[in-house]
Amino acid sequence: MSLTFHWFLPTNGDSRHVVGGGHGTPATAFGRNRPPTVAYLSQIARAAEDLGFVGALTPTGAWCEDAWLTTAMVSQHTERLKFLVAFRPGFVSPTLAAQMASTFQRQSGGRLLLNVVTGGESHEQRAYGDFLDKDARYRRTGEFLQIVRELWQGRTVDLSGEHLRVEDATLARLPDPVPEVYFGGSSPIAGEVAARHADVYLTWGEPPAAVAEKIAWIRALAEKEGRSIRFGIRLHVITRDTAEQAWAEARRLLDGFDAETVRAVQAGLARSASEGQRRMLALHGGSRDDLEIHPNLWAGIGLVRGGAGTALVGSHDEVAERIVEYHRLGIDEFVLSGYPHLEEAYWFGEGVLPRLAEQGLWTHPVRPAAGKTARPS
Repeated sequence: MSLTFHWFLPTNGDSRHVVGGGHGTPATAFGRNRPPTVAYLSQIARAAEDLGFVGALTPTGAWCEDAWLTTAMVSQHTERLKFLVAFRPGFVSPTLAAQMASTFQRQSGGRLLLNVVTGGESHEQRAYGDFLDKDARYRRTGEFLQIVRELWQGRTVDLSGEHLRVEDATLARLPDPVPEVYFGGSSPIAGEVAARHADVYLTWGEPPAAVAEKIAWIRALAEKEGRSIRFGIRLHVITRDTAEQAWAEARRLLDGFDAETVRAVQAGLARSASEGQRRMLALHGGSRDDLEIHPNLWAGIGLVRGGAGTALVGSHDEVAERIVEYHRLGIDEFVLSGYPHLEEAYWFGEGVLPRLAEQGLWTHPVRPAAGKTARPS
């Protein structure tokens, strides 16, 4: 099975420094260095498309541009790239969301993937008018996905649930293909929802042993539901021709984290009700010391950014080795990013992907596989 790689569209702005934000914290000033215009995001998307990435994730929240609208516009400047649109099911009716997805598929040529984000930050959810607690939000997400999936199958849906109610719901036109659902979460109830409804379970970049435990947990839950699930991981990357160059770049990024920004971001993230965010914070404990938590796995990004806070750092060969290590655990999809996103897409696409292709683990989605050629050092 060929590995699948997705890139990231920084709809909160981009920079040669880490742009913070997410999980209830605002984007940092560095996000203004390269504003998230349609022109710039399209440039990143076209680069990712050419390099062989299958899709691009867009985040959701008050700290970034709206994912649905932005990707709809960027899709008109690309040809093949899919868009992994993050959205929160509590903010829109399930029937309307199913209709939006169906429209997106027709207008984009079937290039929508959905990243369902239940929302771990109650204070941010309340700003949008959502006053449910975390567990209730997950139960609502389960009802939401049940309705949406039945609508996509052409059924007429009547459901009176704990949180959602629809009567005689139907779609005039079905999506083709049906969008795949990506879903993450580390709490027990998140696992239950994933087992019933996810096509791909996404985890943030924890050390391999922790990732292996998550995979076993979700796989067992899915088997009880009579389902099988693919697994993906969300990571940043800093890959260079040599390990020394890569770690020098990591140190440069770390030098850009002033103490007050780290303190403020960590204080904000400490309010998070997200179990996944708690696990991310535990990897570094707010300290700049001992940030390499596994060979080539660096927790420095999480000092100033919510959500995904780890990066693969090393030479192209080392980063490829770590990807293979995660793949052996059961990870088939990798959702990657790096600062700045345009340049880092090329570093990874031209440095790491050819090495994985030589091992028979990856092929370009469009270009036919060729014989071994000289690769960059």
